Amino acid sequence: MNIVAIEGLTRKFGDIAAVDNMNLTIREGEIYGLLGPNGAGKSTLINILSGLLKMNSGKVELMGMDIRKGHNNLKKKIGVVPQDIAIYEDLTARENVNFFSGLYGCRGTELKQNVIEALAFVGLIENADKFPKAFSGGMKRRLNIACAIAHKPELIIMDEPTVGIDPQSRNHILESVKELNRRGSTIIYTSHYMEEIEAVCDRAGIIDHGKLIAEGTGDELKAIVSDKQFIIIGLENADGLDVSQLQEIDGIVNVLKDGNIIKIENTKVINNWDKIIRCIDMQGVRISNIESRTPTLETVFLTLTGRTLRD
Repeated sequence: MNIVAIEGLTRKFGDIAAVDNMNLTIREGEIYGLLGPNGAGKSTLINILSGLLKMNSGKVELMGMDIRKGHNNLKKKIGVVPQDIAIYEDLTARENVNFFSGLYGCRGTELKQNVIEALAFVGLIENADKFPKAFSGGMKRRLNIACAIAHKPELIIMDEPTVGIDPQSRNHILESVKELNRRGSTIIYTSHYMEEIEAVCDRAGIIDHGKLIAEGTGDELKAIVSDKQFIIIGLENADGLDVSQLQEIDGIVNVLKDGNIIKIENTKVINNWDKIIRCIDMQGVRISNIESRTPTLETVFLTLTGRTLRD
C-alpha cells in the first residue's frame, strides 16, 4: 500500500514553480529521505502534505484519501515535526505534549497515557514537569518530537529534526526514528546531513528546482555515478587557484571549491591525475593532500545538481 501517492503536483508562487509537476510514491512502512538544497521545493512539498498549503494542480493521496477533501480523520493520522521548534516555553514538557495531543482529539485516560508514553519515548519523563526554557537544544528537539507523536500517527513528517544539536542528542533522535518505524509508522525524513539519510532511510529522493530528479536506495543512487571517480585535494592556500583551468582538463566533469578543499568529479576511464597536479602546481598553489573517494550520496547529489546540499 502507498501511504503517499503524488501525481503531477504543482505549486507556484507567482511565476515560480516551487513544486513542478512532481510524481512521488512512498510505501507503507518506509523511512523515505528527502534531499535537496535550500529552495529546491522540500518545504513547499511538506507544507502541502501537512495541509498548510494548497496545490495549484495535481493529485495527492495520503493513506488512500485525497487531501483536498479535508478529512478530519486524515489529519489525526499525521504527525509533523517542524524544522523550527514549535513548543511553548511557559508550559511544562507534560503540558506541551498534552496540549498538542489534545488537538488531535485525544481525551481522558488515553490522553494522559499517550503523554507519558511520548515523554518516556524521547527520554524526557524525568523532566516532564520542568519548563522547556531550561532545556538544552537537544532536549527541546526531543520535546518537539514528543508533541508530534503522542497521538500515534501512521505518517510522521520530520523536517530537519537534528539541526543545531549535540551528537548525543542527534544519535538519540536517529535511534528514535528507527524505533518509531519499527512500531509501524511511515516516516518522511528531510535532512542536510547525508550520513543521517544513509543511516535511517530505506529510500531517498533528490529534489531540485521543484522536480524529483532521482530516487532509490542508497546503493541505487550511488550506481548513477558508478562510472565516476571523486578526487579530493587539500591545498595550503586556494585563493590563487583558477578552477576554470582544471575544468578544461580532459575527463574532468565538475570542480567544486570549498575553502582550501577542491572536489573534482572525474571520469574513471581517463587517467589524468598528473595533469591535475601539474595544473595546480603551475598556478603556484601547494597541495597538502590528495585522495580518491568512492561515490557517496553527497557525490551523487553534487553530480546531479552541480551544488552541495548546504548551498
